Amino acid sequence: MPSINKNNQSPKKENLGKVSLKDRFRALKNIPTFLKMIWKVSPVMAASTLSLRIVKSVLPVVILYVGKLILDEVIRLTTSAEKEYALLITYLLIELGLTVVMHFAGRAVTLLDSLLSDLYANATSVVIMKHAARMDMDQFEDSQFYDKLERARRQTLGRSVLMSQLFSQVEDIISVLFFSVGLATFNPWLILLLIVAVLPSFLSEVHFNERSYSLIHSWTPERRELDYLRYIGASDETAKEVKIFGLSDFLINRFSTLANLYYSNNKKLAVKRAAWGGLLGIVATLGYYTAYGYIIFQAVTGILTIGTLTFLAGSFMKMRSLLEGILSRFSSVAEGALYLQDLFDFLKLQPKLTAPSRSRPVPVPIRKGFEFENVGFKYINSDKWALRNLNFTLKAGEKLALVGENGAGKTTLVKLLSRLYEPTEGRILLDGVDLKEYNPEDIRKNIGVIFQDYVRFQMSASNNIAVGRIEEEDDYEKIENSARLSLADEVIESLPNRYQQVLGKRFPTGIELSGGQWQKIALARAYMRDAQVLILDEPTAALDARAEHEVFQRFAELTKGKTAVLISHRFSTVRMADRILVIENGSMVELGEHTELMEMNGRYAELFNLQARGYK
Repeated sequence: MPSINKNNQSPKKENLGKVSLKDRFRALKNIPTFLKMIWKVSPVMAASTLSLRIVKSVLPVVILYVGKLILDEVIRLTTSAEKEYALLITYLLIELGLTVVMHFAGRAVTLLDSLLSDLYANATSVVIMKHAARMDMDQFEDSQFYDKLERARRQTLGRSVLMSQLFSQVEDIISVLFFSVGLATFNPWLILLLIVAVLPSFLSEVHFNERSYSLIHSWTPERRELDYLRYIGASDETAKEVKIFGLSDFLINRFSTLANLYYSNNKKLAVKRAAWGGLLGIVATLGYYTAYGYIIFQAVTGILTIGTLTFLAGSFMKMRSLLEGILSRFSSVAEGALYLQDLFDFLKLQPKLTAPSRSRPVPVPIRKGFEFENVGFKYINSDKWALRNLNFTLKAGEKLALVGENGAGKTTLVKLLSRLYEPTEGRILLDGVDLKEYNPEDIRKNIGVIFQDYVRFQMSASNNIAVGRIEEEDDYEKIENSARLSLADEVIESLPNRYQQVLGKRFPTGIELSGGQWQKIALARAYMRDAQVLILDEPTAALDARAEHEVFQRFAELTKGKTAVLISHRFSTVRMADRILVIENGSMVELGEHTELMEMNGRYAELFNLQARGYK
């Protein structure tokens, strides 16, 4: 996690306040793409809400004008000897009808916006998930990538507000045009006065919105840390260690320190924004009352009727409100467009591991096997070689065990073999052909991997096994057979809802399993996979000796005629392999059969004897 300044000083943020007005206008180019995304979600809803907003934009000026007619008619009737109310009643009924239409149009717009926002949020979440699934493993190990992913995720809900803002902007602009026609008919200069009066407030909003965006953008890593601290401070997965080690105060203090730093920065910005907004709002108010006084003066001198006075005063007040809304909303829309850039920047990221334009089909069956030619690998943003100068062959149908201390590079080798990583140097061949010439997805379909840090999916037991080959999630016979072969059937039979029982404690009906029980569920995925190549990374670490023995008896049956790679620290397990590859500090130091390596009396023999002494 990033360090926190103990003196409670805010970390320096290089880009704070660096978003210029030019940047904001440039960001508006994202709006058409955004609108296309909304339209694609539901053309009918998008067209309906826009149409209703156009109706809503015209009605206020019409209702206000009908109000003028009513007032003038009332005054005429009070000064006239003839009391004919037909025209007055007609005006009242027209205004009533227009108000009812306005009411239902507003309700319909609110409903459609809500539904469309939900559809957009769902669709965008799917787009982000699909795009994230295309990214390479090393990208997920890059903090900058995570910052972009985090900012993109936050756009799924936040940009729904932008949709309503854009539609409201169109509605208000049309209303302003109609009110402008009415005002221009009587006093055109009132429009200019109004624009001058609200302009300072608009410029203030532009300035503080860009400062707000810069603050949020630059604090993305810290906000991710805050989310992480919230999680580990109150999670069933971390509760036992938080209690045992008394970490609660440490986590709370760390969270509070970082949260207060962010609050302090945000508070300064909010206070300045409120102060300037209040001050410049007075300018707009003075402009309004200058125009209002002028209109009253004209009415008093008989130039305007009382109805016209009411219409102009109402139009001017409404236009002021609309213009302030349009200008301030423009600033918010520009800010939203900047946030959209975060989403589009993420979607522009491309994986390096892509299928060639004319990829080869993965051979079925594999005939020769895999060959590592001078393979080396570095993790992103690291100068240290995780693997270097690997030269060996994994023959078709061979069972190869990988041996070495933690951090030696065993799991990294497996990830290279399963095409999760691209070698930094050298190449890996499959049946004499570079892996780059195959589609990565096809390679992974033919390889089944159960990692030591397998995922405990908070789903049903059936789904937890089916993830081994998820396209066969409805093949219950295969799922149950896989559970039987991995010994997971005994665990599942003891559950209240058997294969439909939700595992884990995240959801109300879930049941937590022990580490050994979870491992049997994970092993069932390997049987479900039924791939040409099986890779097990510490598959029996949480099992007792009896269960481990039975698992490997069945594993031997499962891998008959298949290529298998086994990573284990237990040499009783390793001995079942045809050959053993010993890795140390990312380099291959020994390769051979158990007996052969023991006779060499090298690193393997040293590790084997060291473990054997522990059992004497």
